[in-house]
Amino acid sequence: MKPGLFSAIALALTLAAAACAQDAAPPAGQPEARQGQRGGRGGWGGEGGIMGGRGTTGTVTAVAADHYTIKTEAGDSYTVFFSVNTRILKQSIQRRAPGQRAEAENREQAAPQTLKPTEIKAGDVIAAMGEVDATAKSVGAVMVLLVDPERVKEMREMQANFGKTWLMGKVTAIDEAKVSLKSNVDNAAHSFTANEDTTFRKRREPITLADIQVGDMVRVEGAVKDGVFLATAVAVMGMPPAGTPSLPRDGPQGAQPR
Repeated sequence: MKPGLFSAIALALTLAAAACAQDAAPPAGQPEARQGQRGGRGGWGGEGGIMGGRGTTGTVTAVAADHYTIKTEAGDSYTVFFSVNTRILKQSIQRRAPGQRAEAENREQAAPQTLKPTEIKAGDVIAAMGEVDATAKSVGAVMVLLVDPERVKEMREMQANFGKTWLMGKVTAIDEAKVSLKSNVDNAAHSFTANEDTTFRKRREPITLADIQVGDMVRVEGAVKDGVFLATAVAVMGMPPAGTPSLPRDGPQGAQPR
């Protein structure tokens, strides 16, 4: 499995939760985090800290009064410090009803649910946003997101299928029907080939291969045939203010979180 992909997806969910939570009132007894106010050890509160900070993802192995201990994908143990200024959230999961269009689901995003620190238990998967100290292996968290167990399973399926049934990255070169990418999912180069059956879209509007430009962020669905990734669908993706590509909820099929 590609290292870092699970974390990249979970942190994208955290950024989405941050956008939903910006206007939410803090829970009773928890002061509003202001920009420039510390949200934990080393973490900065407010929109600037959330959107401009870094983070990590892992499975909780221990819970204490002011921190969680997590194990990352790489097997490292990190301490996630939190305080009264840290937003601790559980993203609200909206299951798609049979026949419901993914676009309709996108328009009906619910605000994340606020949790107490004690509601996160050992065995949970969390994504922590804040200031990371790689030497001390710690995070001063401004936001902690509890990832839904079903979504954890689906993200791991996505991780296993990256490069096999889907790709995501920035276009670096176009040579006739071959498009080269640099993916920030695994920090590696990839490429795909299009044919007359490949569909292209941008902001739900149909486009053609000629409309794809170097620098575009794209998501590609398809399959590997004879060592070449043949695309069946290519979507030019939007870029939120933080510069992290949004993950369309209508793909890749069979693996994308719902």
